[in-house]
Amino acid sequence: MASVSTATRDAELSLFNLLNPEVVANPYPLFKRLREEDPVHWDPYLHTWVVTRYEDVTAVLYGFSAERTPTPQQLHEKGLDHLGPLAQMMVRLMLFMDPPDHTRLRGLAAKAFTPHRVEKLRGYVEDLVNSLLDRVEKSGQMDMIADLGVPVPARVTGELLGVPGEDVTQLKQWAHDFSEMLGNFQHNPDRTPLMLETAKGMAEYFAEQVQKIRDNPETYKREGLVQSLMAAEIDGDRLTTDEVVCSTIVTMLGGMETTTNLIANGVLSLIRNRDQEDKLRSDMSLLPSAVEEMLRYEPPSQHTGRLAPEDTEIGGKIIRKRQAVMAVMAAGNRDPERFPDPDRFDIERKDNRHLSFGWAQHFCFGAPLARLEGQIALQTLLNRFENIQLAPGKLEWRTNSGLRGLKAMPITFNRAEKTSITVATKL
Repeated sequence: MASVSTATRDAELSLFNLLNPEVVANPYPLFKRLREEDPVHWDPYLHTWVVTRYEDVTAVLYGFSAERTPTPQQLHEKGLDHLGPLAQMMVRLMLFMDPPDHTRLRGLAAKAFTPHRVEKLRGYVEDLVNSLLDRVEKSGQMDMIADLGVPVPARVTGELLGVPGEDVTQLKQWAHDFSEMLGNFQHNPDRTPLMLETAKGMAEYFAEQVQKIRDNPETYKREGLVQSLMAAEIDGDRLTTDEVVCSTIVTMLGGMETTTNLIANGVLSLIRNRDQEDKLRSDMSLLPSAVEEMLRYEPPSQHTGRLAPEDTEIGGKIIRKRQAVMAVMAAGNRDPERFPDPDRFDIERKDNRHLSFGWAQHFCFGAPLARLEGQIALQTLLNRFENIQLAPGKLEWRTNSGLRGLKAMPITFNRAEKTSITVATKL
């Protein structure tokens, strides 16, 4: 029987504490304790191993299995047939695949999601950000989430996919609802009907888009990612309709959710570190480095799950085959063994290879677009507004342990008397 002290420590170190709003507001002390006291920790409350050191997180992301979602057959054996439609979609998402299936699917998707396609969106993003700031400039106040953080990635992702603009609101709602499941480790039966409805809605919508393109190719002359995924080919191999649909859903989820948090979390980090804001305003060539530091310091994606492919030793602990492992990227991003003075926000940080876009074969292929949107949104905001302050009131973080973002972020500002010169951004 575990001693009281051990049980108490297990309770204090459990990621279950991320359900506490105060811990969600600042999870980094919890991650620090885990790194220092038990960097490869068995969490008895969540029945998973938790790894928090940079070296260990990269080892898990590189070598452990992403195929962690139960199959429809496994759910049937447990009497959970009603979750079958959800599992049917989940096992087809690249997020939950291993090689060789993942290698094939990602290779074909990469044929469609090219750097050239991302760069073509630059002008669109610049015009969009300026038009959104035009709406709030005279009022001297805005909500960083509702007025900028949400509409920028939502509309840019819609433009990237090539879907009708009037559908973007519905797509954003689906992305928001589905991310609540992807970002949390606890099962919430009350949300099951919504998750099933969301999965069904997304799948049917994109299957319909694929069919419309096939039936009326002349109507869809403006090439979007859906069309490109349909046409992608390597040595005669092409994506099936289901694979096009699921690849589109992955792109939509990543594009709409995490970039919202990058923009808002980045501005919050500048407000809380005025010396770094002043430094950036005086030298906009630091913008690419600043965005990387924002991603390291307040990562939109905090952790992800894996399964041990075989009995594996990490940090002196034996993780048995098929045991669950939670790789906490946000903890690895603040490992002092990898990042000197890790709790300091430093926009000139060198060798800043953070974990916020994942690692190895599952490195986010949408990273160039996220960087582009983040850099343009932040530069335009600082270029046009000064004296940016948080409005009075308490900030409230979303109840999503894996995707770190605020529910709202009201700010006040003054119109800048002068504007800085636009610099070329580095993706």
